[in-house]
Amino acid sequence: MNWIILIIAGLFETGFATCLGKAQESSGKESMFWWGGFVVALFISMFLMYKSISYGNNPIPIGTAYAVWTGIGAVGGVLAGIFIFNEPAAFWRMFFVCTLIASVVGLKMVSN
Repeated sequence: MNWIILIIAGLFETGFATCLGKAQESSGKESMFWWGGFVVALFISMFLMYKSISYGNNPIPIGTAYAVWTGIGAVGGVLAGIFIFNEPAAFWRMFFVCTLIASVVGLKMVSN
C-alpha cells in the first residue's frame, strides 16, 4: 500500500511542477488559479510522501522513497513539458528519461 501512496505522491509532484510552469506563463486571475493548484498539489505530494515512509507495517526507506518520488516527478515533468509546453522530444532526452525509469524500477525491485 505504501508504494501506491508513493506513486500517487509522485504524480502530485508532477502536478505541482506543471502548475508552476503554467503560472509562469499566465497572468491575472488565471495565474492565481495555477498558483493555487501549485500549493494544493505541493501539500498533497509532501503529505503522501511522508505517509509512505512512516506508516504501516512496512514503511519505505527514505532514500528509496525520495529517489522514486523525485524520479516520478522528473519523468512526469519531462512528459508535461513535451505535451503541454511543446518542448522538444529529442533522442538523447528520451534516452535519459528511459534510464531514469529503469533506475526507479530497479530501486523498487531491490527494496525490501
